[in-house]
Amino acid sequence: MADPIETLRMKLVEQVRGVFNDTSNGQKPVPPSDEALFERDTPIRMVHADLVGMMTGGIRGLLLQMLHPHALQGVLDHSNFREDMHGRLRRTARFIAVTTFGHRDEAMKAIERVNRIHAKVGGTLPDGAPYNATNPRTLAWVHVTEAQSFLAGYLRHVRPDMPYADRDEYYRQFAVIARALGADPVPETVNEADAIFRELRHDLKTSPAAREVAQLVLSQRPKGTPPALQTMIGAEAVAMLPDWARSMLRLQRPVLTALPARAATWGVGRTLRWAFRQN
Repeated sequence: MADPIETLRMKLVEQVRGVFNDTSNGQKPVPPSDEALFERDTPIRMVHADLVGMMTGGIRGLLLQMLHPHALQGVLDHSNFREDMHGRLRRTARFIAVTTFGHRDEAMKAIERVNRIHAKVGGTLPDGAPYNATNPRTLAWVHVTEAQSFLAGYLRHVRPDMPYADRDEYYRQFAVIARALGADPVPETVNEADAIFRELRHDLKTSPAAREVAQLVLSQRPKGTPPALQTMIGAEAVAMLPDWARSMLRLQRPVLTALPARAATWGVGRTLRWAFRQN
């Protein structure tokens, strides 16, 4: 007789894999490699392995990125995010998975593919100024918001006592990918990340378009994800934003739902780590 607990675990694993992989077209999860860019059990692989931390951090990072006029315009001009928000988020998640866990050759192929795409992305801002996706400073903002947000999700939901030496190592490891994508400046420590974040904040600007994209990000419902869970993940992401970013995006800090969302995502995180045998 099949073990009901093991059956439940496998069903949960398959459901999650269906959210992050295009299983209808035969796409399979990225197999962890011993010849990846980063060794097993190092900070970047631990942080990027936690699903709830990555989901809440990923949404936080995307919301911050939309406040950069160049990053926002690139999405508006060269993306079908309105029709396929889930597909866009899924492709981003796969890029992170391949570059973090996949064989180093596959990781470099993924980076080269993104660089080729970025080389074709450019245009004009509403004020007439040109923009392009290969701008090192814009790429630096995208990178630092991702790195800070993924780490913040991990600290909030998994390991709040993560040693600062491991946090610095996380930035040093993630810098390998950022530099290969052309970002500059790139932080290698927590303090450097905070300093670059403060510096690049001067490039940001609010707009109706940024607020529209923020609402689309928060209202998207990936197939296979329970609506209530997605709402709680969104609430956690908004709660993790700096006050000034919420103000620029006209988002309200969760009050009545803050504790339930935190408790729910904590519980889901523990369940997923059990299902994927990460405990």
